Amino acid sequence: MRFVASSTALLSHLQAVSRVINSKNTMAILDSFLFQIEGTVLKITASDLETTMITSMDIADVEGEGSVAVTAKLLLDTLREFSEQPLTFDIDDENLAMVIYSDNGQYNFIGQNGDDYPRLPMMPESTSKMTLNIATLNDSIQSTFFATGDDELRPVMNGIFFDITPEKMTVVATDAHKLVRFQNEEARGDSAYSFILAKKAANMLRNVLPKESGEVLIRFDDKNICFTLPTYTLYARQIEGRYPNYSAVIPMNNPYKVIVDRILLLNAVKRVSVFSNQGTSLIKLHIENDQIVISAQDIDFSISAEETIRCQYEGEPLSIGFKSSFLIDIINNLASESIVLELSDPSRAGIFLPFEQSEGENILMLLMPMLLNN
Repeated sequence: MRFVASSTALLSHLQAVSRVINSKNTMAILDSFLFQIEGTVLKITASDLETTMITSMDIADVEGEGSVAVTAKLLLDTLREFSEQPLTFDIDDENLAMVIYSDNGQYNFIGQNGDDYPRLPMMPESTSKMTLNIATLNDSIQSTFFATGDDELRPVMNGIFFDITPEKMTVVATDAHKLVRFQNEEARGDSAYSFILAKKAANMLRNVLPKESGEVLIRFDDKNICFTLPTYTLYARQIEGRYPNYSAVIPMNNPYKVIVDRILLLNAVKRVSVFSNQGTSLIKLHIENDQIVISAQDIDFSISAEETIRCQYEGEPLSIGFKSSFLIDIINNLASESIVLELSDPSRAGIFLPFEQSEGENILMLLMPMLLNN
């Protein structure tokens, strides 16, 4: 087999799929990329058995067809050092010795039999499917990803929950402290179905979706999910289990509403949080008379900070405490000049909303409070 590929184009495709490969694998061949030559197209696959990503690119001067597995780290480290130039790959079909010819030299690799690479999951024709705008899928994952959990005892919360009905698509992530609910009325299914997308697979999509445009085909059965994009295809094992009833934890009647400039609040919280207790990271918001007083203290080190910012608020004085790092995460991920904070009681969750929502979309973020001593 023989073909010519652009060094920078090949590196870009390899880097995109290389994030699938684990640092330690149960099978040695999973440390490699699978190269498959089909006509004038090179198909590149990376897998860890749970998640598999495939990308395709055009190649030139092709001789022969077939497959070979190539050590990922060695190939990536080599390609990173090339400036843009055509590289010629010459692969011996019998012993799988591979030589890369550049403008100034040659580099020798030993490949492995591509037939030994794990096969893709079999998905029957009867699988559920839906077509979705890539930008909508990207928005849903980018908005919710930061709220996924890392608790090995509750694996269902370590992914993103897709709840699809004929009326709308709801995407949810929560770690039991914070929760994000993204809804889009234009993304609908033929019937009601749901799945939990693992965090690693979601992160893979988060990296490639901004590069793509058009539509994505989503297919899923009771075990696997497949996302087919113009340039990439991702297979992911579903997280098994029942997702928590997210609607039950969202307080519906919140009489106190605060409207505040997002950047103003974010910067103030960041400054004051430096002075919060290192163990609790507690930060206090006292809301009264169109002002938010943000304060924190660490008694152990005799340090404290307080800052006052303007807001729009009509109601009784109210104080509530939040973990500063979670609060910063929430404010950072709300894409709006101003945000709305809805509150009902210092012991109940705070609801954060963008002041202006995109048409057909609804984003809600929830943060559980921390107990205040005074």
